Amino acid sequence: MLNSILVVGGGTAGWMTALYLSKKLNKKTKISLVESEDIGIIGVGEGSTPYLKHFFQELDIPEKEWMAACDATYKTGIQFDNWSTEPAFESYFHPFFNAFDKKPADMFFYNSGLRRRGFEADAHPEHYFTAAYMAKEKRSPVTPSKLEFDIDYAYHFDSVKLGQFMREKAKAQGVEHLIANIVSAKVASDSSIMSVQCDQGDVLTADFFVDCTGFASLLLQQTLKRPFDSYSQTLFNDAAVAIQTPHEAQQSAAPQTVSKALSAGWMWNIPLTTRWGNGYVYSSKYLDADAAEKELKRELDIPDDSDIKVKHLKMRVGRVSEHWYKNCVGIGLSQGFIEPLEATALMLVQFGIQNLTKVLNCEKVEVKQVVDYNNEMNRLFDGVKDYISVHYALNTRHDSEYWADCREKIKLTATVKDLIKSWDRGEDFEAELTKHHSELVYLRPSWYCILSGMGRFAHHLKHHPKAGPVHIAKEYCHRITNKHFPTLEV
Repeated sequence: MLNSILVVGGGTAGWMTALYLSKKLNKKTKISLVESEDIGIIGVGEGSTPYLKHFFQELDIPEKEWMAACDATYKTGIQFDNWSTEPAFESYFHPFFNAFDKKPADMFFYNSGLRRRGFEADAHPEHYFTAAYMAKEKRSPVTPSKLEFDIDYAYHFDSVKLGQFMREKAKAQGVEHLIANIVSAKVASDSSIMSVQCDQGDVLTADFFVDCTGFASLLLQQTLKRPFDSYSQTLFNDAAVAIQTPHEAQQSAAPQTVSKALSAGWMWNIPLTTRWGNGYVYSSKYLDADAAEKELKRELDIPDDSDIKVKHLKMRVGRVSEHWYKNCVGIGLSQGFIEPLEATALMLVQFGIQNLTKVLNCEKVEVKQVVDYNNEMNRLFDGVKDYISVHYALNTRHDSEYWADCREKIKLTATVKDLIKSWDRGEDFEAELTKHHSELVYLRPSWYCILSGMGRFAHHLKHHPKAGPVHIAKEYCHRITNKHFPTLEV
């Protein structure tokens, strides 16, 4: 049993870790968190996957409580605009899925298969999933009806307030909160960490250390020298600019994130209860910071000389080879980062914390468990990277060198190549998904949605008498949405 755990670094990742460990580990384990008052929080990761819902459920924290504290709104999926130039596929919606979708989704899979083989059939994903109708009609995914199954949905939130909320919850759970600047760490002869040194001279010791120091990765990379595997050959984006804007009117926003492709990357638009979160993720090789800021401001109708607050960020995209080494584990940016296109940052944090807790709750930690932990975290990071890379590989834009290079020069894994090849040839895509199941993080519907949504089909189509009648799917989804899901409140 560990007597003490020290989380080094605060923010959302740090306090999420401290809160979860304090709830799930033996109560005799002392958990402390040390953070600096001088290091700011990045504070622009404002979207999640549905796994965040399950995280709060595990901690018995009511949705209404944390959402109200964090200006949070619901999210039923992501709208992708201008990634494709294929007629009728210039935009598509990537939904979160639920049991209502089974019948229309089966028609979607069937029609996608027909279209891949050169037949006329409606294969646009937003016609077949109720989450897309919730977004379009501004419906809440929380149904007042008593259903036999759960509805998956995610959230938008103020990330700074989310970190603060978790901090207060963790402190109430007994987590010790320390304020100090950590400047170095002392390593024992067996390469484990003995202590961390504060700038005022204090020395903090623990049995186990969690590195939540962000991109600095003070413990895992700087001190323990764990190698970093860059994703830069696959994901070109390495910078971002963010701007917050006020609501224009007192009306509810659609429960969706919007991702719009721009000249050298993509722009996000996220609705909170008090404002909009906006940003532009781009590659500094193709666009400098000033030009990126101007392009984002044009999209938001903000004059170039406006005094609105703008935040510029640099990103290091990739992951460490070992997330857990000796008595230290990295969680959050210290272990790796993938651009926020599918809002997976907190999901990877959550998986890291939960997998760590399972091992630490064992009577004895075996070397194999640490190896398995590292292998699983690498699989998750690489699987997310693979899915993100497909967005770029499938783009059909011809308006800039950036988009041409994304299509022609990015490094794709054999798994991604096999999936795209199988799709393009009209082969058994189900068999290909099954073949690569162990490497995939995203499930079957997501692969169909991105490949169909980007219009990855032949242009010359033949008639097929058994194509699924899309109007039936539309009528069904519309009826289900109206029956079970209420209109969002302002």
